[in-house]
Amino acid sequence: MGAELVINAASHETRIALIENGTIAELYIERSREKGIVGNIYKGRVIRVLPGMQAAFVDIGLEKAAFLYVADVFDAIEEYESLLDSGNKKDDESHEVQEPGGHPEFRPLHPIEDLLQEGQELLVQISKEPLGTKGARITSHISLPGRHLVYMPTVDHIGISRRIEDEEERERLREVVERLKQPGSGYIVRTVSEGKSEEDLVADIQYLSTLWNEISTRKDKAAVPSLLHSDLDVVQKVVRDIVTEQVDRIVVDSKTDYDRIVQFISTFAAKMKYAIELYDEEEPIFDHYGLEVEISRALGRKVWLKSGGYIIIEQTEALTAIDVNTGRFVGKHNLEDTILKTNLEAVKEIAYQLRLRNIGGIIIIDFIDMEKEVNREKVFGALEEALKADKSKTNILKISELGLVEMTRKRVRESIGRMMCEPCTYCEGRGYIKSKTTICHEIFRELRREMLDIRGTKATVTVHPLVADLLYDEERRGLEELEKKFKKRITVRAKPGFHQEQFEILIN
Repeated sequence: MGAELVINAASHETRIALIENGTIAELYIERSREKGIVGNIYKGRVIRVLPGMQAAFVDIGLEKAAFLYVADVFDAIEEYESLLDSGNKKDDESHEVQEPGGHPEFRPLHPIEDLLQEGQELLVQISKEPLGTKGARITSHISLPGRHLVYMPTVDHIGISRRIEDEEERERLREVVERLKQPGSGYIVRTVSEGKSEEDLVADIQYLSTLWNEISTRKDKAAVPSLLHSDLDVVQKVVRDIVTEQVDRIVVDSKTDYDRIVQFISTFAAKMKYAIELYDEEEPIFDHYGLEVEISRALGRKVWLKSGGYIIIEQTEALTAIDVNTGRFVGKHNLEDTILKTNLEAVKEIAYQLRLRNIGGIIIIDFIDMEKEVNREKVFGALEEALKADKSKTNILKISELGLVEMTRKRVRESIGRMMCEPCTYCEGRGYIKSKTTICHEIFRELRREMLDIRGTKATVTVHPLVADLLYDEERRGLEELEKKFKKRITVRAKPGFHQEQFEILIN
């Protein structure tokens, strides 16, 4: 079964679901008040250079200063080119670039204090959204993604997507691009270019070259800081990056977006133009396809497996921890077999949840301990295979003796959990609060301090109603002991508006 794109477009929010084999595989959300900024190009000013971190902060007009690492800034094309030939890049082939900033990796030859000065003006591009308390990550190596190519106007380099495996096709594409490109510029050939004609690539090159010329012209006249170029909105970006011949159809519930998609595909992917449908039923489109339930499930902490086992997903500021449990699954043969089957089933669900939730950064997976090395290899191999369908770059380390897998997944935007949720105002994001018994004992300790220092005949304790009930019942003895010791009467008053951890003591 092929893939489908289901697009729910409203004035306040646009949601796009990629459905593979009847199941939602990826979800993209863009809200009108919180539009993504990855790919945007700014004219900025360096406000602080940090030699100790080999980085700089750049004012680009956002709420927080953007972060520029030394590897993302060079003052001459020749210097950057020399690094590409120095052996520091990963290999001769470039990986698929879904977002800007995906140039070959290298180690800088010069410290950042020799490259940047405070007050210096720079042309930069957002490579990662602001995440949590961090500002946006930026790069001075501009890249402009098209349908078939990614244009790098400042880097003389040609890369071919690793997903194109046929060597003859790789050489054909390289030869075509080498012949068509302008000196001093470069391109990365995207996966969708496989089998495309030279005319298709020429159309992309002309479009991207015109776009870059317009940006360069605006740069000379623009103030600092200022936005020079906004990347495509989420609908255009997803259609550009995801729609291939493997996508059977696109279903959209907005006539405006339907027309825009038809125009885009007619220009850049003519074979897809008959696969677009306008949804005009009364039932909401995501309800019709049963997607709302899957989205709600993707926000949950616990995910059940079909066997009766389950995984727990905990996202923190530093990393994401995933714990695998057998749950209700008892197996049929022996414990090792039960554990292996649970871990293998969990592998598929974990790979699915990482894509769906768009979880990035450091990820620790705690598989159930397996005694046999061969079983650990099976689980690790299954995880590698399951992650092949993921477009985001992942790095995985072998399963440790403790059954842990350490991995990273490239993150350029917030996970859907952080986008759709906010920290609980009651527990302040901790996920738990102090128990009522703990609060009672804190009150007893505070009463001892207050009654020692302040003269008076009675004390009034104002607390949450549930804490008041406990003080009148199971913890009543503690109050009576304090009354006898300090010869003061203690009155408990319940106040519904109080937080469970909140209390006040008045001595009079």
